[in-house]
Amino acid sequence: MRALPLVLSAAVAAATLLPVVPAQAAALPAVQLVKIYYNSPGSPDNGANASLNGEWAQIRNTTRKAISLKGWTLRDKTSAADHVYTFGAFTLGAGKTVTVRTGKGTNTSTTRYWGRSGGTFAYIWNQTSDTGYVRNPSGKLVDSCSYNSSKVAFKNCL
Repeated sequence: MRALPLVLSAAVAAATLLPVVPAQAAALPAVQLVKIYYNSPGSPDNGANASLNGEWAQIRNTTRKAISLKGWTLRDKTSAADHVYTFGAFTLGAGKTVTVRTGKGTNTSTTRYWGRSGGTFAYIWNQTSDTGYVRNPSGKLVDSCSYNSSKVAFKNCL
């Protein structure tokens, strides 16, 4: 008679040790929007290149393989034709992150530049609310990140 409670308690103990994985963790996109820094530091936001480059978005490759981002896009919610950044020939290494800055600069393996200039209308990310979208070359939505706050300068999308 004692064997049944012992077997039952062993089964309950084993069941409590099984890891529970949230559904969103299992569906992690291969390319993920990690952070949007939408309120560049300093004041005023005068559209100078340093201020424009203080506004940026980070994208991470969550896989164990390098991914070509050629033709991928990053855009904001109000995507006028000039609010879409399209990656040229660029490969994002396994587990690596790339920062896309709004202003001008020299592209590297960790930083890309949108190339915007022209004063206060050159900013991409609204300072109170916006949504960033990452799409693959066929236009399929891969990831997005929304924020709705002017109390902080950035949004962690994870």
